[in-house]
Amino acid sequence: MTAANELQVVEFGMGGDVFAVPVAIVREILDYAPPSPVPNGPAYFLGLTDVRGQGVATLDLRRRLGFPPAEASLATRILILDLAQQGSALTLGVVVDRVLSVTSFETNAIETPPEIGVAWSSDYLLGVVRREGGFVLLVDIAAIFTGTEAASLALSALAPTGT
Repeated sequence: MTAANELQVVEFGMGGDVFAVPVAIVREILDYAPPSPVPNGPAYFLGLTDVRGQGVATLDLRRRLGFPPAEASLATRILILDLAQQGSALTLGVVVDRVLSVTSFETNAIETPPEIGVAWSSDYLLGVVRREGGFVLLVDIAAIFTGTEAASLALSALAPTGT
């Protein structure tokens, strides 16, 4: 496999499903610590996570994708992601159940996402990769948010928390 025909990803699990995001957008992976709450955000917005002195808007990916909420465990992680959003950069924390691995997929092994059979919009998927025993779903994190949601999360990160 050469770098030109592979995609390096971070695989993570939520419930029994395996998801992945491109390594290129992952700044770092943090052990879970409860984010500092910010009032009046959407239900999936958990608050702010301190990342080297910067307040990073942090969301529960389970809730955003329509999964039932789950209690944090020792395996729970926060992925710190750098996303390009409408010509600007957005740093976002995403809570996932567990990080599984950093791996690569051959680009020709990435299939088009199904239009039916998943509990969320296939617009959120870049593709799927077949694995023995199931699939890895490549998530398009930037597509999960509308421009309004991204702007609102960015403003929340700038707002004082009162602490």
